[in-house]
Amino acid sequence: MSNKEANFTQEQLQNNGKVLSAANSHSQLDGALPSSYAHDLDRALTFIQKHDQFLVVAHVNPDGDAISSTVAIGWLLSQWNKSFTMVNANEVPSKLMFLSKADEILVAEQGHLKEREPFQAVICVDCADYARIGSISDWVAPNAHILNIDHHPTNDRYGDVALIREDAAATAEILFDLFDRGVIPLSNEIATILYTGLLTDTGGFRYSNTTPHVMEIASKLLAYGVKGNVIAERLLEAISKPQMNLIQRGLSRLSYASDERIAWLYITPEDMQQTGASNEDLEGLVNYPRNIEGVEVGLLFKEVIPGRVKVSMRSAGDINVAAIAQIFDGGGHVKAAGCTVHLPLEEAIQAVVEQVKQTL
Repeated sequence: MSNKEANFTQEQLQNNGKVLSAANSHSQLDGALPSSYAHDLDRALTFIQKHDQFLVVAHVNPDGDAISSTVAIGWLLSQWNKSFTMVNANEVPSKLMFLSKADEILVAEQGHLKEREPFQAVICVDCADYARIGSISDWVAPNAHILNIDHHPTNDRYGDVALIREDAAATAEILFDLFDRGVIPLSNEIATILYTGLLTDTGGFRYSNTTPHVMEIASKLLAYGVKGNVIAERLLEAISKPQMNLIQRGLSRLSYASDERIAWLYITPEDMQQTGASNEDLEGLVNYPRNIEGVEVGLLFKEVIPGRVKVSMRSAGDINVAAIAQIFDGGGHVKAAGCTVHLPLEEAIQAVVEQVKQTL
């Protein structure tokens, strides 16, 4: 890409009579941004300006950051009068339906997109590798142009434009930088969306990824009237009865290895059915074994069907669980990662625990 393409011109930034001059396109945080990252932000904004119709998608089984990032992009595309469709392979967790535009995210399994042509321009958010969009790939044209916005260290930089910042706490943090770089005015609506992504991926600003930059962004978002306490109560504190029943079952199976430096729980399809729990009720369950004093790696095994087990991994110490997950074709972050193991439940537990033992 030439310098002319990478930098904004008035024509590129013009939309509906609103012009952001090239001189004003520099962020107020510009001095703190590495030049390569600033360049990638510019390329991402240019990508969005260049196309008119978009598919916006995040990873399967979306969490708070995935949904927040999806609707944040939807908000931006609305501001710029772009045509777009937001979709996911799975339903939006009910706890996140309070977010603006969350009810506009289509579910691929319901067949909403089968009547239209494949999309030529795609924005993937919070998706470490392209395969993580799941069945949505059926609606992506073979020669589609892809913008990849993500914060996972295991991201392989797929797509035409890859806006990746591995040290970002959440994809929502990158999107704040994107909006700031483009001098895009914020509102309570978008501030609430971005704050939610930051809150959930930092565990309520408790995890080690809570940097000064994260807190600076959170402070700026709160200034738009974001009700941080209400969001935290809804997403981090409130527990449904099915979720509590699931926690009870999981904790009854708490197991240890390696002098109690490894701890894990497991959940079966029968547990899900008998408790009436949904996939979103699994959120945070892996933190119970992780939070036990002395435990360095906490694991949650969720049997999806016989022979297919989803594994969530959390590190409480110096162990890189993303590296362990990659051994099983998974990925994630140093302290939070996951994978899917195609083995019976007991064998999956044995295989993953053994790998963690070797790492320890």
